[in-house]
Amino acid sequence: MNFTRWSARLPGTQRRAAARTETAAAATPDRRGESPSAVPAARVEQLTDEAEPIPGVDELPVREVLDRVPALVALVHGTDHRVAYVNGAYATAFGERPPGEPAREALPELAELGLLPLLDQVLRSGKPRTLKSRKAPDGRSYTFTCTPVAEGDGGGSGVLVFATDVTDHAEAAERLRASERRQRETAVTLQRSLLPQELEEPDDLRIAATYHPGGTEAAVGGDWYDVITLGGGRTALVIGDVMGRGVRAAAVMGQLRTAVRAYARLDLPPHEVLQLLDGLATEIDANQIATCVYAIHDPNEGRLVYASAGHLPILVRDEHGEVQRADEPTGPPLGTGGWMHASGSIALTPGSTAVLYTDGLVERRDEDLDEGIASLERALAGATGTPQVVCDRLVRSAGVTADHDDDVAVLVLQHPARTGPDGDLFRNAALELLGGVEAAPRARAFASGVLTSWRFPTELHDLGVLATSELVANSLQHGTPPMRLRLRRTDRRLIIEVTDGDDHLPRRRRAEPADESGRGIAIVATIASAWGSRRTPGGGKAVWCEFVLPKGASR
Repeated sequence: MNFTRWSARLPGTQRRAAARTETAAAATPDRRGESPSAVPAARVEQLTDEAEPIPGVDELPVREVLDRVPALVALVHGTDHRVAYVNGAYATAFGERPPGEPAREALPELAELGLLPLLDQVLRSGKPRTLKSRKAPDGRSYTFTCTPVAEGDGGGSGVLVFATDVTDHAEAAERLRASERRQRETAVTLQRSLLPQELEEPDDLRIAATYHPGGTEAAVGGDWYDVITLGGGRTALVIGDVMGRGVRAAAVMGQLRTAVRAYARLDLPPHEVLQLLDGLATEIDANQIATCVYAIHDPNEGRLVYASAGHLPILVRDEHGEVQRADEPTGPPLGTGGWMHASGSIALTPGSTAVLYTDGLVERRDEDLDEGIASLERALAGATGTPQVVCDRLVRSAGVTADHDDDVAVLVLQHPARTGPDGDLFRNAALELLGGVEAAPRARAFASGVLTSWRFPTELHDLGVLATSELVANSLQHGTPPMRLRLRRTDRRLIIEVTDGDDHLPRRRRAEPADESGRGIAIVATIASAWGSRRTPGGGKAVWCEFVLPKGASR
C-alpha cells in the first residue's frame, strides 16, 4: 500500500499544501529583483543561514508516525473493507492481521463491536463517525473514530480506524454508576420503610396501594399513604406529598405520617386533623410544605368525608360506572399556616371505587394538569376488578415506567356490594330512644331480639345486651335528645353505638366504693374488645364499643 498517495488525500492535507505554495510564492523575488517581503534581502539570507530548517507535517513519513502512536490504528480499503494496514499497538492488542483480507474475516473484533455498519456509513457519507467506550474482546474499552480517506487519481477510498484506550475512564464511570445505584437503592429502601409495610384491612372496604419511586437518581420524593381503622366500623384514609426530593423530604414525610396516625386516634373530623398537621408541618421545617388529603369512611353513612390541603381531588366511580370528582373544599398546603380548613363529602355507596393519588400519576411537563386528571377519570371509568387490578391498570394507563421522573403513590378503595350469603354477614339495626324510664328496658329488649335473630352465641348475646344497657344508661344520664341506638354486625365483629345531642365526651374513670355512678364506661371497656367516643357533625357525640366475633359466629 502506497502511504504517500493515501496521506496526500487525508483530510486537511490539501489546505496545508496550498498554504505552503502561497508562502513560497510570496517569498520569491519578481523579475525586476524586487521582493514583496518587508524584510530586506540581505536579512533574509542571514536568517536562512542561521536558522535550521523545520520540516512540515506533510514531510513526515506517515507509516513511521502511525507505527509509533500508542493508539490502535487500522486502515481498510474498499466496500468490503480489506485490510491495508494495522499499526504495532493494534497488533499488540489483537494480533497481527494479514493485509488484503476483508475486515469481516481479518478483523473479527470490529465485527463483534458492531463497527462494520459504521464503516459502511463512513464510506457512503464521507463523514467521520465515532463510537464511544466499547468493550473489546481483549477486555479493554476503546473509543473508535472512523475517518474517510481517499486515494489520489481515482484510486479508491477507505476508512482509517483510530481507537483510543479509555479503559480507566470506563471503569471509573462504571464505579460511579454502581455507587449511584447503591445510593438509590438505599434511598428507596428508606422511603419504602417509612410507608406502611402492610395495609390495615377494614371490614367494609377492600383496599390496595402502590408506590413507584421516580427517576433513576438517588433523590426519592416524599409521597406517602396510609389506612387507619378508627373502630366502630369507620376507616381513615390518607395520602400526601412533601414538596421536594431527597432524604429531607422523606424524613418530613415520615414525621407527618406518624403524626396522622396519632391524630387519627383522636377520631377528629378531617378538617381538624389537617389543622393539627398544618401547625406541626411548620414546626418540623418552615421551608417544607406538603399536600395532603385525609378522609373518613363510615359504612352507615354511605359517604366519604374528607378535607384537602392543596392536594389533587379524590375520584369516585359509582356502581354504574360514572366518575365524580371531589373538587371542593380545598385549602392551602400544610406548612403555610393561618388557614382554616373545611370538610366536604362525596357519596361512596356499595359497589363504588375511590382513588386517591399524588401528582406524579397525572402531571406531565407537556400537558395541562386538568387534562391529566381527565385522562385518569377516563381510565378509572373503564377499570374494573379488584382494587389491586384497578391500581395496576391506572398506573399503566398513565404511562408510569421505571424511569418516570416523579414519585407516584396510588390508593384504591372499594365498598363492595354484598348480596346473598355474604350480605347476611353485614347487618344493621337501629332504634330511636325517646327518653323516660322505659328507654333502657326498651333498648335491652331491642338488642336482645336483634342479637338473637343474628344467631350469636349465648355468651356474646349476653355481653352485647349488657354493653347496650350501660351505654344507653350513660346517655340517658349525661346526654340530651335526640338519642339513638345502632347495632351493626360485619363478618368479623359486633358494633354497638349510642348517639345523643350532648358533645361532652365520656372518659373512663375509677369509681370509689361509695359512688353511685361512674362504672358504666369501665364495665364496657372491660367486657368489649375496644371502645371509643367522638363528636358528631352538627353537635353531639357517639359512644361505641365492639366485640370480635368468635370463629364460627360469622356463618
